Amino acid sequence: MKNLIVSLAAAAALAPAAYASEISIEFSPEFQKKLEKDYGTAEGEKLTKDVREDIERELSKANIDPASVKIVIVDAKPNRPTFKQLGDTPGLDAIRSKSIGGMDLKGTAYSADGSALAELEYDWYETNIEMTHAAGVWSDAKRASRRFAKKLADELSD
Repeated sequence: MKNLIVSLAAAAALAPAAYASEISIEFSPEFQKKLEKDYGTAEGEKLTKDVREDIERELSKANIDPASVKIVIVDAKPNRPTFKQLGDTPGLDAIRSKSIGGMDLKGTAYSADGSALAELEYDWYETNIEMTHAAGVWSDAKRASRRFAKKLADELSD
């Protein structure tokens, strides 16, 4: 039994540490209104989850752990109709309806004493409908989120 406890303690010591930064994600007032009126509030939860995962992944890969990170989703546009849009607009088709999407984000990473370590504003929207091979509702927004997270990690690494 004693060997088992020692083995478990050793394994825990070798396991990667959990990501410790506090990450807050909010929406600009204008985008909050779009979520409520056009896209549906559940879509905001999906975007928040994607952005959080991207930030955690990129900061972890760069071995950077600021005390906190505050992200604002300023705007986002879907590639496909959201569930709410499909219900509100007859004639929209979840498969055939597509558009240019993307996302606009702002973020600040803070040290433990509250000073800003890095600030980043980034937006990316597809510009050519023929390049939109979107499989999902938020495909281009997810691409913007991944790029934003990588750029934020790069800013903190400099």
